[in-house]
Amino acid sequence: MKKIISVLTVILLVLSQAAAFAQTLNHPQIPLDSPDMEKVSIVVLSEEKSEEEIKKLVRSIPELKLRHIYKYAIAGFSVKGRQAEIEQLSKKANTSIISPVNTYRVHAEESIKIIGGEEVRGLFDQKNQRLTGKGVKVGIIDTGIDYTHPDLRVNYGGGHDLVDGDDDPMETNAAEGEGTLHGTHVAGIIAANGKIQGVAPEATIIAYRALGPGGSGTTEQVIAAIDQAIKDKVDILNLSLGNNVNGPDLPISMALNKAVEKGITAVTSSGNSGPNHWTVGSPGTASKAISVGASTPSIHIPLLEISGQKLRLEPLQGSVDWEFNQSYEMVYGGLGKKEELKDVKGKIVLVERGELTFTEKGLNAFESGAKAVVIYNNTKGSFFGNLERELPIPVTALSKTKGEQLRKKLSKERIFARTYIIEEKDILADFSSRGPVTSTWEIKPDIVAPGVAINSTVPGGYLPLQGTSMAAPHVAGASALIKQAHPDWGPEKIKAALMNTAKPLLNKKGKPYRTYEQGAGRIQMEKALKSNSLVMPASLQFGKFQLADRMHEHNGYLTVENVSDSSLSYSFSIPHAENGLSWTFPFSFYLKPGEKKRLELKLAVDPNVFKKKVYDGTIRLKAGSQEINIPYIYVLEEPNYPRVMGFGIGKGDKPDTYRYEVYLPGGAEEFGIAMFDADSLRFIAFLDWKRGVGKGQLLQEIKSDQLPEPGLYKIKVFAKKAGREDALESYLYILPNGEMESSSFHPIKEKLKK
Repeated sequence: MKKIISVLTVILLVLSQAAAFAQTLNHPQIPLDSPDMEKVSIVVLSEEKSEEEIKKLVRSIPELKLRHIYKYAIAGFSVKGRQAEIEQLSKKANTSIISPVNTYRVHAEESIKIIGGEEVRGLFDQKNQRLTGKGVKVGIIDTGIDYTHPDLRVNYGGGHDLVDGDDDPMETNAAEGEGTLHGTHVAGIIAANGKIQGVAPEATIIAYRALGPGGSGTTEQVIAAIDQAIKDKVDILNLSLGNNVNGPDLPISMALNKAVEKGITAVTSSGNSGPNHWTVGSPGTASKAISVGASTPSIHIPLLEISGQKLRLEPLQGSVDWEFNQSYEMVYGGLGKKEELKDVKGKIVLVERGELTFTEKGLNAFESGAKAVVIYNNTKGSFFGNLERELPIPVTALSKTKGEQLRKKLSKERIFARTYIIEEKDILADFSSRGPVTSTWEIKPDIVAPGVAINSTVPGGYLPLQGTSMAAPHVAGASALIKQAHPDWGPEKIKAALMNTAKPLLNKKGKPYRTYEQGAGRIQMEKALKSNSLVMPASLQFGKFQLADRMHEHNGYLTVENVSDSSLSYSFSIPHAENGLSWTFPFSFYLKPGEKKRLELKLAVDPNVFKKKVYDGTIRLKAGSQEINIPYIYVLEEPNYPRVMGFGIGKGDKPDTYRYEVYLPGGAEEFGIAMFDADSLRFIAFLDWKRGVGKGQLLQEIKSDQLPEPGLYKIKVFAKKAGREDALESYLYILPNGEMESSSFHPIKEKLKK
């Protein structure tokens, strides 16, 4: 058991964006980085240079240290040195981009059935062999794999460790640091062949350990792994990892695009920062890769009925099922510490997230006699998570809003909760990141696959996990089967087969998800393998329209190929009529077997009539008896989103830590959290600050010793870009006694006076 340290409690009362008040909070410039601070940067060259030329270039600035030279994924290298020397190198090197090294993290039998895996077992390739992935090399860039696992050792084909610099990509052992299991789980979904069966159970696994202890690694390690995979000539490459930067031009996305150009089908997870739009992160933003979101297989969701209201609970992965046939009393148990769980025997206990891991909270509740645990979030929205070990009682998650409402009820009256169980299938997981991609305005994710409650291999056994990390390997395995069936098909055709035949999903209200939420829909393996035609690209983006022209017309181009053995007729369905939109489609046409045709589609928009900033939908092409859906999107100018939004702060999941999260849709040249005295509005300090922050969600952990003395503070969360600053204002109430409460800012000030 980890040592539990009493820490200050943060209460954050987030107000809506308050630009009118921001002018009263004057903060100094964020601190300058020390000129002596060393950084690691990726240098992308405008023109390819030989290894000796790169070494000579770096030697010309003796203070710089050359780290990696990339030969296949990008034309470039990584260096370590001070900012001034890196800028000096930039002037000498004729660079196209110099990018700081980012941190990439892992995105933590029924699922294979739902995507058509059972039907596919009965199909054969051109050599009359069953479709099992045999002869296809699948590279997995992850935390390594346990290649001694009985379900994986037969298919293990070697690998490389880009963390320790050797050829032993074994998962991190707990004795060597924070142990990992993620890569082994991903490998099992793709190609387990033992007690459980993966999507492609006879594919060859090539493992690349680019993420070390705790499941994190750097840009240079991941690019080095992509570089090695290109050299090894793998057929399929899976990356169940990412960061929260929504941008298409990070070096890792460029490297993945290069891998695709070299003939590798690259599959990556879209991220776990949903359900908001614009949350897809790199490398899920790479144009040519297949970006995968997460849907649910058939799962049972518990609902708690309390005083006539039903609350939906999200089971944590690794939890036993919530199956109660009677009502139980519910009580509040603080943070789930042992001393807070004195009166929970035979009851459901509500605890707040923070300070202890989910497993520690559940274990404490079990040892205190509780029947079940409900953990509510301490920052805005819901959350999902995994248990580190199986517990005898169910552990579930609840949103902050619902949790705080329930806590207030429990403080006033005795409450009994009754359980109802509902079944859900083919719903987008809340955590699944959504698009579109900034700058290119592309639809991402491209498709979705099951990513909730996925049972697979881990070192020493098996474990169900959830995340887009679990969705991507379903698609990687499916891609391996298509590659076996069609050895001559490249990445574009494999991607088209999966997207053209995907099943569009409906939300809980029965309405279609937006195309930039689900892409083309959930993969259907058998239909992808039996498709008679391919449409490429499999989605269309009509670009960014400018308001300057009253009427604008944009073109999109599609190539349709007949891959069947007979002639087929083709015709487009006219989309639903919208005022201000005008489509022009090609006439009906025929294609002989193997024949293809390039088509032009036109979309004219009158912005004086049609006011939507982002418009998306699906174009339908009838191909013989098959109907192909092609998702599309257009953007009218740049959406007018704020520079900063969605700020929240709460206790971290480990002792003595806090974590904050904020969303920066367009990134920021400068970002900071400035603290002021609540009464005088005198600047106190910066809680945190950063320069050159990428687009997307920023998640940051801070130590409790970074917080000021207990008291009430006003804080300003700001982001600057292109001469404009947007800010949110909030009150931060820091207590010395470890308790939490929520209130509007006026009652808090009154309470302090008392």
